[in-house]
Amino acid sequence: MGMPLELNTMIVTKGREKRKEENVFTLTKDGYRLYPLDIPLDVRKTIQSETNGTATIQKVEWSGGQTVITYKLVSLNSTN
Repeated sequence: MGMPLELNTMIVTKGREKRKEENVFTLTKDGYRLYPLDIPLDVRKTIQSETNGTATIQKVEWSGGQTVITYKLVSLNSTN
């Protein structure tokens, strides 16, 4: 039996990220998703929105049909 898997090349938060430390966040997504580690990725609120910043993923955890990523924000695009 196969396992559905999605490959993601950007972080789409939909406002559900949780801050762990100053620039470190966790995000839980439904389904199993694969993200590249230690490579700068765009962070967006929605797929169609502008890039909010850039982050590197430090950890990916799969469990119970969900993916939890821990990422560090390395740059933030200001709206001012």
